[in-house]
Amino acid sequence: MALSPCRLEEHMTATCADSWVGKFHLITADAGLERMLKGLWPGSQAEWQTFSEGRKSVEKLLLEPPELFLIDNRIPDISGIELARLVKGENVYRQIPVVLLLARAEAFEGVDFRELEIDDFLVLPCEAELARLRIMLALQRGKRSFDANPLTRLPGNTSIIRRIQRGIECGEEFAVGYVDLDFFKSFNDRYGFSRGDEVLMMTSRLLVNSVRGAPAKQSFLGHVGGDDFVFITPCTYAEATCRSIISSFDAIIPSFYDEKDRLAGGIRSKDRSGNERDYPIMTVSIGVTHNLGGRLKHYGQASAAASALKTLAKQNGKSGYVVDRRAYP
Repeated sequence: MALSPCRLEEHMTATCADSWVGKFHLITADAGLERMLKGLWPGSQAEWQTFSEGRKSVEKLLLEPPELFLIDNRIPDISGIELARLVKGENVYRQIPVVLLLARAEAFEGVDFRELEIDDFLVLPCEAELARLRIMLALQRGKRSFDANPLTRLPGNTSIIRRIQRGIECGEEFAVGYVDLDFFKSFNDRYGFSRGDEVLMMTSRLLVNSVRGAPAKQSFLGHVGGDDFVFITPCTYAEATCRSIISSFDAIIPSFYDEKDRLAGGIRSKDRSGNERDYPIMTVSIGVTHNLGGRLKHYGQASAAASALKTLAKQNGKSGYVVDRRAYP
């Protein structure tokens, strides 16, 4: 059975009905279009600023950047297509999603979509529900793209926090694992950042493969930054995921070392104080906490608990994981 627009939006946003949507800049001289768009959400959920001229909106952009632009291609002083190009030409603001509003007569004639610097478009006139869903999609797509780690393209810290907090607020029972590579800094110092990036890419791929064992809709993988990663799975899959990560990592990581260092079982590099010391082959440590019975109240609890457990996992000197066993099945 097909989802109605309202049900589709519930699945797409997975947030409470009264949650904040976004801050929008609308550039149009069409009063009817303005009324329709501003009526998509209550005033408590969305903030709108409307401009009848494109160049004035660019001036305001520098002072109060929005979370999304809606640009009517029929504005009098400059075409919407050219205004979108101006916005996307600013490196600081090019990550802001732009939705172009095209009149039906012009939508598919004389418009080269290969050259358009936009994130989505709407053909006018359009139904309010369709406009609402397409705007939400553009917002969420923009957030994912902006937050993604530039190296691994995994969701970054903002997405991680949002996903954990959403699970807590919805009463979801899940396990969250914090993954850290041990002795990564010494490897970077010894072999250089390029080789370190190769290790991070390899780690991201094996993490993806390991988390795939859990149901996709209940799983998540993010890259906090550097050599720190986070995964979320149902509690019953957490330990199997940890074992898969450790087994794959321990099997692959020696191949990233020179043969001499591999045979020696490690490298010699400087510590944070600048002193030479010996470091073993990299290992991986994982701390796992959970939200069984709604025990977590906010993201900070999950982060602190998993980080402390990860520190415990590091103490045995080899790859390992520690699970918070309190009320665990």
